[in-house]
Amino acid sequence: MVKIRARVAYLQAQFLSRAMKYHLLSMLSVFISLASAEEAKWEALFNGKDLTGWTPKIRGCKAGENFQNTFRAENGVLKVAYSDYLQWDNRFGHLFHEKKYSNYRLRLEYRFTGEQVKGGPGWAFRNSGVMIHSEAPETMELEQDFPTSLEVQILGGTGKGERTTGNLCTPGTHVEMDGKLETRHCITSNSKTFHGDQWVTLEIEVHGNRLIRHLINGEEVISYSKPQYGGDRHAAALAMAAGENMISEGYFCLQSESHPVEFRKIEIQQLKP
Repeated sequence: MVKIRARVAYLQAQFLSRAMKYHLLSMLSVFISLASAEEAKWEALFNGKDLTGWTPKIRGCKAGENFQNTFRAENGVLKVAYSDYLQWDNRFGHLFHEKKYSNYRLRLEYRFTGEQVKGGPGWAFRNSGVMIHSEAPETMELEQDFPTSLEVQILGGTGKGERTTGNLCTPGTHVEMDGKLETRHCITSNSKTFHGDQWVTLEIEVHGNRLIRHLINGEEVISYSKPQYGGDRHAAALAMAAGENMISEGYFCLQSESHPVEFRKIEIQQLKP
């Protein structure tokens, strides 16, 4: 009986020792993962002083022409403003960052300010967006409203009722959600509503063609996969030029849709494929 008890005690000690080793190895694995994530530094994309590294493309204008000073840097903030406009005239615009990305986290803060410019469409009230996996500004047609891309749509509350932000719109593209092809132009997120001129943090996590997530103030509000060309003639031409229908990389840009909006703390963290 004594020998049996000793044997049981020995086996228990061995089991606890192995369990402790496993626990320590698990903790080490987590630590290494966290350390690897920390090695990918966040890089500022806006210098707070001017639009170096950014290219505007506004409807009716060639790439590089900043019609009526729509996009401007003031007091460390990147502003979309219409103080030099007489009226809207369908001057939909986008400000493109100079680099193309595939796997990354993009983070920024935004807020809506002031009044919508005269003639702006009703649906564009407190409405803007961040376009990702976008075509280049140079490939857009002169009178093209929106680049072929995925739009992370940002909306401000109207002062009453619910109005989600971080939604998905798909000019010239489709995506898959829950394993099914999604062809609706805009898909509502499950975010909260943000009224007034408060700053809101938007983060977009992009893993090439595999997975894309939108986060508002740190909370995921929508996710999808397999972005692809589809829906119009221009998108079909881009797909033919690319030699495939799936989209795994692209530029990103900030949108001008007739309501003043401000962006700050624009930064990116590149991820491993």
